[in-house]
Amino acid sequence: MSDQTVPNPAHAKDIVPDTEHRGLVARLPQVPRDLAQLARFDRPIGWWLLFWPCAWGVWLAGAGPQLDLLGWLLLGSIAMRGAGCVYNDIVDAKLDRQVERTASRPVASGRISKKAAWAWLLFLCLIGLTVLLQLRIEAQIVALGSLALVAAYPFMKRITWWPQAWLGMVFTWGLPVGWFALRTDNLDAIAAIYAGAALWVIGFDTIYALQDREDDAIVGIKSSALRLGASVKGGVTLFYGCAVGLWALGFWLLRADWVALLALVPVAVHLIWQVVTLDPDDPSNPLDRFRSNRWAGALMAAACFVIGNAGA
Repeated sequence: MSDQTVPNPAHAKDIVPDTEHRGLVARLPQVPRDLAQLARFDRPIGWWLLFWPCAWGVWLAGAGPQLDLLGWLLLGSIAMRGAGCVYNDIVDAKLDRQVERTASRPVASGRISKKAAWAWLLFLCLIGLTVLLQLRIEAQIVALGSLALVAAYPFMKRITWWPQAWLGMVFTWGLPVGWFALRTDNLDAIAAIYAGAALWVIGFDTIYALQDREDDAIVGIKSSALRLGASVKGGVTLFYGCAVGLWALGFWLLRADWVALLALVPVAVHLIWQVVTLDPDDPSNPLDRFRSNRWAGALMAAACFVIGNAGA
């Protein structure tokens, strides 16, 4: 494994645990708090990253702000991101106990039983179903197409060094859902933007995986961060660069205007900042860079609104 360089383990105090008590969640009684943490309600970055591609699809469609539709998609993102986390924790409970950052998760630590976790998962899925029924049939069919990808994701880290690639397909599925909620044409452009979004996810989830490299190597969990080893910054640079290139292609297919491509400059600059300032050996640095992708998603959303609605 000479190409999979692993740095010296970080001191325990530098590792950010996955179940920090903070915000409104910290004020809840024990059981509701554990359920909220199981769904990561105390970590909104996940549902922002799931929601932004939905907004991209809606705003690219050129039908104006569509705030009601975005509200439903935001609710669906919160519920289904929570459901995905619960499912992942049920499947990964044994592995989570062996990784310092995740050992205190509610299912892994035994605070929530798997039976209770399944019940909570069902409730969250019912919220997701409620949102699904608000969409037109074309978007419903597209949304249901993600279920197999979601179900398979927790197992990818056991069989491939690139589970982040699978996550890229899953986490950006909201883009075609948002588009199909309003339109069904220009699929070549949406395919290019979707592919770019998937590469963006591979990049930021590789950054996220830097936190667990030491424990993952011991336990046998595979990740792009381990596979890239000392070349991780170069790898993330490549993913982000290709993402911006594919976004530009998609924008061009929708609006063949060189000036319009300037809408991508802010998000491109932000991604460059992430790579330039990334320190793989500082435990807190990758988490901060990962979380900053909520702003990358917002900047891309603004670009999509401009491309979809300028001059409409």
